[in-house]
Amino acid sequence: MQKICPCLWFNGQAEAAVAFYTSTFKNTEVLETTYYLDHMPMPKGKVMTIRFVLDGQEFLALNGGADFSFTPATSFIVYCENQQEVDDMWEKLLVGGQESQCGWLSDRYGLSWQIVPRPLIEMLQGGDSAGAQRAVAAMLQMKKLDIATLERAYKNA
Repeated sequence: MQKICPCLWFNGQAEAAVAFYTSTFKNTEVLETTYYLDHMPMPKGKVMTIRFVLDGQEFLALNGGADFSFTPATSFIVYCENQQEVDDMWEKLLVGGQESQCGWLSDRYGLSWQIVPRPLIEMLQGGDSAGAQRAVAAMLQMKKLDIATLERAYKNA
């Protein structure tokens, strides 16, 4: 068990959300499921928590009720090696969700994700501040990030 684990609060959708996320990411595993007992806030036998792993990162899904919901103030970044991986993650996570700007989207459960190509990180850290500024200006015009367009902007081509 990792020392720090994000807990994702769902309104009765924890099982469906975990099934969605484990079908979207590689190297996934459901580790354990707990159930509500008598005299608890939800009916006895309903799933309370599911501990699971997505690509090496452990999460806990909680069926906590309608008291709280996700906001874009908290998001998860998915670093992608190439455009194919960006396209694949974007397409999978966006099903039933909503696009936003600069590589952000919210999935069907309202959880926010940033789909970030590693080449963009390299452009921003590459030492060419003018190129980095051009890449950021290009990024601000996009929803799903396009590496070729970002590279053209970075190189001023």
